[in-house]
Amino acid sequence: MSAHTAVLPDRASLSVSGQDAEHFLQNLITTDLDSLREGELRAGALLSPQGKILFDFLVSREHSGAFRLDTRADMTLDFSRRLLLYRLRAKVEISQLPNGVAAVSWGDASVTDALRDTRFPAEWHVVRRYGAEPAPSDLAAWRALRIEAGVAESGTDFALGDAFPHDMLLDQNGGVGFRKGCYVGQEVVSRMQHRGTARRRVMILSGECDLPPTGADITASGRPIGALGTVAGSAGLAILRIDRLADALAQGAPVLAGDVPVTVAIPPGATFTLPAPGQTATESA
Repeated sequence: MSAHTAVLPDRASLSVSGQDAEHFLQNLITTDLDSLREGELRAGALLSPQGKILFDFLVSREHSGAFRLDTRADMTLDFSRRLLLYRLRAKVEISQLPNGVAAVSWGDASVTDALRDTRFPAEWHVVRRYGAEPAPSDLAAWRALRIEAGVAESGTDFALGDAFPHDMLLDQNGGVGFRKGCYVGQEVVSRMQHRGTARRRVMILSGECDLPPTGADITASGRPIGALGTVAGSAGLAILRIDRLADALAQGAPVLAGDVPVTVAIPPGATFTLPAPGQTATESA
């Protein structure tokens, strides 16, 4: 894998600090902070009580003991306000970091002074830095890398308030701690895990030619099974109804992104499987 760098202008960072910061976040977000080490970035989400993702982010420990929440720049204000609603009497400070410019690099094993993005295989050497803006930047290569790994992000791949953590594989990449205590939405997420009721999953699409733009319908046997997310040429991501996908594949029916025939693959490292034809996710668990 060749070395690349991309500046991510649509990202910003919040700092959660204070003597109660870890306890506050541990009881609020999906990530298990007990297993989060310095030098790591871990996926996470803040959920509604119904288990839907309200905000997605990457969380890391700072040397100061604070936590950085790397999230979409356009929702930073709403995210900080939501965190403040939960603060109550906790000794926690929530602020936006001034050096929030994020740059991601991959394919260079010599880079050590950065945070490893644990959503990707360790051997890919995907790391992130904050502060000064490097050059050059290759956003197209970054989109292609996310597709190759099956890493979905809100805005492009799913709408906030409309997806469960399982839909975007937070149960697969360490973004959900199933052994931690309660957090907002935890009962719904745990029930989905134990009963195997996740019906939608991030899948990797490969087309016979360039795929249509983000948002195009994905259909199988004439039925909608999802919508196209991130696109890079003939490759893309989509969160699909896996029961409908399994039925179509068993029947030999084509899967289409718009009018383009596609093949569908489970992301590398994911452990879920498609239901047997005619079964729901619950029945196949």
